[in-house]
Amino acid sequence: MQKLASFEEVLPKLLNIELFSDFNKNSERDRKIMQLVYENLRLKEFGAGDIIIKEGSKGDLFYILYSGSVQVLQSTFEGDQIALANLNSSMNVFFGESALISDDVRTATIAATTACRTITLSKKAFTAICEEEPLFGYRVLLHLSQRMLSTIRSGNIDKATLYEALYNEIANA
Repeated sequence: MQKLASFEEVLPKLLNIELFSDFNKNSERDRKIMQLVYENLRLKEFGAGDIIIKEGSKGDLFYILYSGSVQVLQSTFEGDQIALANLNSSMNVFFGESALISDDVRTATIAATTACRTITLSKKAFTAICEEEPLFGYRVLLHLSQRMLSTIRSGNIDKATLYEALYNEIANA
């Protein structure tokens, strides 16, 4: 197992992640907070084809894709898996963020399509950091809330579109 790169090497990656984008590398306080985050991160490696997150399972890890590529898969009502997205580390990708605040099951499967390295933060570590540095918790939870609100809005639009298509199909039958 490889060791996580130095703080100075990891910091730019962290700051490019949406959840941490409000932190400034030139602010002494923000660097102190991000140093605390860094100290709680763990490196995990996966081979091509490995499942990083399995839909329906419980998990308490938040993942940042440090290197490699993944595919996001979701099961249909019939049990088939469909690919929702192909993502790579240059896209500043993270997943499993809801595990930081909820005990719900995973909503999608994340599969490595190449060898991958992720950096993870556990729910327990996240909570401890928030207790020690409330500013961290406020900023991250604000981004999580905005992201989840966007997902809800998008889902509502999708439902309305499907309802309208179904209604038109029935009306024109």
